[in-house]
Amino acid sequence: MTSTLPGSREIETIPFTHSYAELPGAFHAEVEPTPVREPRLVALNRELAEELGLDPEALESPEGIRMLAGNAVPATARPVALAYAGHQFGGWVPQLGDGRAILLGELTHRDGRLRDLQLKGSGPTPFSRRGDGRSSIGPVVREYLGSEAMAALGIPTTRALSAVVTGDRVLRQNGLEPGGVFVRVASSHVRVGTFEYFARQGDADSVRRLADYVIARHYPDLADRPDPCLALLEAVVERTADLVASWLLVGFIHGVMNTDNTSVTGETLDYGPFGFLDPYRPGEVYSSIDRHGRYAYDQQPGIAQWNLARLAETLLLVYESPEEAVERARPVIGGFVERFEATYHAGLVRKVGLVGDDEGDLQLAGELLQRMARENADFTRTFRELSHLDGEDASGDDAVRGLFDTPAAFDSWAEDWRLRLASDSRPDEVRQAEMRSVNPAFILRNHLAQEAVDAAIESEDFGPMRRLLEVLSRPFEDQPGHEDLARPPESEERVTRTFCGT
Repeated sequence: MTSTLPGSREIETIPFTHSYAELPGAFHAEVEPTPVREPRLVALNRELAEELGLDPEALESPEGIRMLAGNAVPATARPVALAYAGHQFGGWVPQLGDGRAILLGELTHRDGRLRDLQLKGSGPTPFSRRGDGRSSIGPVVREYLGSEAMAALGIPTTRALSAVVTGDRVLRQNGLEPGGVFVRVASSHVRVGTFEYFARQGDADSVRRLADYVIARHYPDLADRPDPCLALLEAVVERTADLVASWLLVGFIHGVMNTDNTSVTGETLDYGPFGFLDPYRPGEVYSSIDRHGRYAYDQQPGIAQWNLARLAETLLLVYESPEEAVERARPVIGGFVERFEATYHAGLVRKVGLVGDDEGDLQLAGELLQRMARENADFTRTFRELSHLDGEDASGDDAVRGLFDTPAAFDSWAEDWRLRLASDSRPDEVRQAEMRSVNPAFILRNHLAQEAVDAAIESEDFGPMRRLLEVLSRPFEDQPGHEDLARPPESEERVTRTFCGT
């Protein structure tokens, strides 16, 4: 019987396509979401919905909420859980897969490219490995905030379409918590671990099929290259190098850079125990499960290159001569460092307001970081306050120098900085505006994220989440009245451990 609920026609006719579900059965498992008791919409990304050709009002209707919660699957959907494997903290795990996530299908974005629409926390799948397939509302809030904060910073990322509280309770380490479903939008859910899943089984045909799929959907300009697989590796290396450089430039720590969390499209994927730097400490680790600092802030470039080497290994199967393929792939993987350093160094110099090709600019910027590390200076506030300083007059420096344990450590650096600025022909206000465009006033600070998560879990209070979303949508603007969300945490407020919590 056709549903007559409000919004039912719009929901039932969502124009999903299914390029991934049409791949052979080894790539996925067909599975239906498990209904929840009493779904209630917490947040809807109306702008993203419109970009995907969806009607926000229909999504907010009772039938739309049922779809977002997994209670109603449109006739146009073809729900599947994806198969993949991966290296987790360096150790091989032969089968992982979507244990609590279900891909409904793909939608055509306004830019003409496909986007995946995936439910997370929608019940068990064949890959659940004894898990319940559910999510607490806490990780839902956390991923919604993380992905939208990163998107506003201009960093490639999966996106949040909606968050739903389910009316059910899920059992987690700290007891029963409200359940939640997160609807994620991604350019792709293909991971390095997807390639590994087939390569470790010696399934060269599936590796080739997957490579062809990724090229056709995400890198169509590579299809006519003499060696499309090598060109694909080069493209993934370049995008990943740029992505990790952008992470470091805003102080982001992914927290769990396993190969199954490494996208082949260069997007930030899987917001688990992530965090943003408070004081600049290059070796900072927040993730509660990263006991040996494998994925520390300053280790992320090396880990990304390691993950890409695992991708290169899988592609060797498509060549008749693996030895020749190794020789071709080695310089591509080696090129990661050059690409990363070029992107990161250029961005770092921009953060301190310098332009041109002065050989000492990178050294000057690096010296600031060294002093920040020694003096416990807050990463985000230091660069933001630096963006307001006069290029000649040091009388207004107190907002920056006060961030250093020893203010004089900043003073001596600032003298050298101003000497360099003397050769810059740009007016101060132009330089300051350019600096503010790359140095955010607001980031998703760990203690603020935790406050929003705690409020959601303890009392289903989503006010802190919504306030953060509003402010973080304009991270490069000074927003009077929200100064409390920009300040560094007090010592007793600092969150030094972040959790996945699923």
